[in-house]
Amino acid sequence: MVDKTKILSVYKKKIQNLIKHNKLYFNDDLPIISDSEFDKLKNEIFELEKKNPFLKKDSTLNLVGASPSNKFKKINHLIPMLSLSNAFDKNDMEDFVKKVNNFLNLKNENLELFTEPKIDGISATLIYEEGKLIRGLSRGDGVVGEDILENLKTISSIPKKINAKDTPSLLEIRCEIYIGKKDFLKIKENFANPRNAAGGSLRQKKSTETSKIPLKYFAYGFGAVRPMIFKTQSEFLKRIKAWNFLTNPLSEIVIGLDEIENKHKKIDYIRSSLDYDIDGLVYKVNDLNLQKRLGNTSNSPRWAIAYKFSAEKAHTKINDIIIQVGRTGAITPVAKVEPVTVGGVVVSNATLHNEDEIERKDIRIGDIITIQRAGDVIPQVLSVDISKRKKNSKKYLFPKNCLCGDSTKKELSKSTKKHDAVRRCIKGYDCKFIAKEKLKHIVSKEAFNIDGLGKKVIEQFWDLNFIKEPSDIFKLDYNKIKTLDGWGELSITNLKRAINKSQTISLEKFIFSIGIRHIGQENAKILAGFFVSIKEFSKLLDLKKRKKLLLNLVDLDGIGQTQVESLHNFFLNDTNTRITKDLRDKLNIKNFSTQNVAGKFSNKKIMFTGGFQNMSRSEAKAVAENNGGKVLGSISSKLDFLVVGSSKPTKKKIDQAKKLNIKIILEREWIKILDS
Repeated sequence: MVDKTKILSVYKKKIQNLIKHNKLYFNDDLPIISDSEFDKLKNEIFELEKKNPFLKKDSTLNLVGASPSNKFKKINHLIPMLSLSNAFDKNDMEDFVKKVNNFLNLKNENLELFTEPKIDGISATLIYEEGKLIRGLSRGDGVVGEDILENLKTISSIPKKINAKDTPSLLEIRCEIYIGKKDFLKIKENFANPRNAAGGSLRQKKSTETSKIPLKYFAYGFGAVRPMIFKTQSEFLKRIKAWNFLTNPLSEIVIGLDEIENKHKKIDYIRSSLDYDIDGLVYKVNDLNLQKRLGNTSNSPRWAIAYKFSAEKAHTKINDIIIQVGRTGAITPVAKVEPVTVGGVVVSNATLHNEDEIERKDIRIGDIITIQRAGDVIPQVLSVDISKRKKNSKKYLFPKNCLCGDSTKKELSKSTKKHDAVRRCIKGYDCKFIAKEKLKHIVSKEAFNIDGLGKKVIEQFWDLNFIKEPSDIFKLDYNKIKTLDGWGELSITNLKRAINKSQTISLEKFIFSIGIRHIGQENAKILAGFFVSIKEFSKLLDLKKRKKLLLNLVDLDGIGQTQVESLHNFFLNDTNTRITKDLRDKLNIKNFSTQNVAGKFSNKKIMFTGGFQNMSRSEAKAVAENNGGKVLGSISSKLDFLVVGSSKPTKKKIDQAKKLNIKIILEREWIKILDS
């Protein structure tokens, strides 16, 4: 018989322990246990809750994480500090090089890249005016940082004044702050690891306390520079090194995939002997003019990538296989495994990707498997040890129905004529499992960005019937929330403030947030540029108006038939339409606006046909948009210019343009306009 009193006592002690360590880590910057021990404690609590349904789940588990600090003044970065996309093997790096070459329309892969170790530290930026250090910011959320200048000044090796005559009038140096492994040994009693020590030190309110910590740094990049005097990444680092900035001695130029791989293996081999922690190498296109041409996606630069070191692996046993339903209806199988430590983290789940993957690897319940954890992604099953499989083992039969009971299907791709590997439930918000995942998506950083309303809180509020649809977020009963464990006046005030703030949202974020299949951040931005206002976008909710609008959407470069059909199918569902309307009516949705309104193609609609000698179609599109133009995907009377490349232009499009009296610009004329 289960001793509920004893289990409850153990559970409460673990909860209190978690609260204690959470405060030490996030508020006091003085963790006294390792990251893996912290994760193990959380996992033990989750396991207790899973095995003992009578336990009232404690909401403190949902609050693990750091709220934005109020210690320092918030300041916008001059140029956003974007994150890097990741590569985990040679194939990923080959894809990166191909994408860069394709975007730049280069004919070979011998691209000059600059590589440097990826320091596992704390990012910061230093701003100099007329050579004088006037500001120092933490990375923050990449757009807004904290003013930590006085703390950064305690690092004696950071130049407070640049005395060189050729210093730009404005120079922003980006660097990684760290504590050396040897120095950390002297203070390890106060911190969990070197990275936490560096972060905690930089967040001290009193710089006198920061000065007691042996912080170091490596300068690795730049933000705003006026005037720009550098031509390459390697030249930039060479110049700032001459100005007494510290740069990493392991940085160098590499050319070609063989040199990329050799450098990666070399540094991976010696990394344990370095006096600082690194988790990979960063590869950047060396030519700054090419970097400028490549530009950024919404999240990361196209000209750089972090090539992570070999993934951590471990062996464990599959106890069960369950399925999860994603916000787009994707049915994902997950292996529930015997808890095992992989890369310092206790792992109890591993993704099995899809039905085809299970079939290909013949993965079964009870199998002994090898799992891999690369970076921060969910671990995956690499292989099965067939020799240890039991004789009575049975093949896993993938369920054909969703958890909601409805049938699933594999979509047929019109472009490849092949069925998708992923099964999907197509009920949308009518499936409660999809509906819950859509809510998690809506509150995420990329959508409404509601701090304090994370995945675990959504789970809790869903179970309590506080939130069932997106619009419920904006009519929460805070008096009911007050009765829940872990919710005090401060946490409720912070949640209310975050929700109120989120009620004003940009059109592109609103479109992305409602979770339409095939409409990611980039597609949402293109659609927002087309509709401009929520009033125009709302016409999609009306069937008659929608049909006409969808015909026009095909004109947009970046919106294909797949996206058009997805929009149509989404709003065919009455529940989707009603939920979108209800959410819209609770919000102040700002009209779409572009930063680069003024330019050579301001308010002009442009289309391209044929290949160009010196740039790819993607780059030509980016250039047009950066000069205020809007790129369309098909000929219509709305078009202002048809730009014709010298390589295989479509005759039909040229004939249509002539018929509609649309101005045709040949490639040489296009180049002249850009150079003028």
